[in-house]
Amino acid sequence: MIELQDVSKHYADKIAVRNVSMKIHCGEFFVLVGESGSGKTTLLKMLNGLIDKDGGEIIIAGKNSREYNKRRLRLEMGYVLQQIALFPNMTVAENIALIPALKGWDKKRISARTRELLQKVQLPLDYLTRKPAELSGGEQQRIGILRAIIAEPKIILMDEPFSALDPLSRLELQHLILQIHREFASTIVFVTHYVEEALKLGDRIGVMKDGILQQLATPQTILQQPANDYVLRFFQPVEAVGRTE
Repeated sequence: MIELQDVSKHYADKIAVRNVSMKIHCGEFFVLVGESGSGKTTLLKMLNGLIDKDGGEIIIAGKNSREYNKRRLRLEMGYVLQQIALFPNMTVAENIALIPALKGWDKKRISARTRELLQKVQLPLDYLTRKPAELSGGEQQRIGILRAIIAEPKIILMDEPFSALDPLSRLELQHLILQIHREFASTIVFVTHYVEEALKLGDRIGVMKDGILQQLATPQTILQQPANDYVLRFFQPVEAVGRTE
């Protein structure tokens, strides 16, 4: 589904991402984890062209990313931010409808799908007429997730989407995104700095440090066979938590 070949990104005299090569499989829940400044968010944003790479190639669905229209590429990918970024002057329904409207869905189809998804995340239908300011942080992020998945993208990018939330809301949304992943079988690329979250969510985990991919493996392999001392230290404080079924 997604292949990176020696991908690099430089900012002035700093190398943000250095010669990263990896494959992300179709339908995989792939997690990038690392400390602040490790290059994980830069790497994520290069996948949909929000940041231009300086070297290497990115192949998406068998096609070089240079061959895509950037606007079209972004419309075909779901994107969930830590900041949520709902439009405050729009209702919940209007926020969720943004992408399908841009893709030319008719209003009846958008309305039916919106109502269906709102119930799926256990929010009442009267929320459709509310503004984001009337919702809690966890509720706003649920709407952000619905906005990203309503058009049924094959790829969903998630940039530390739960890190600003309280622990209970974060746990609830971790369960929710796993349920969504199982149901829709989308390829999810998820960035986090929480080790426990990476272990819980990821089919495989890419560990970043100083722009370099330190290890790419299953959670079990990383815990049992860390590639180097950094990976060992980074994951040492935790135990395998596994997915919650």
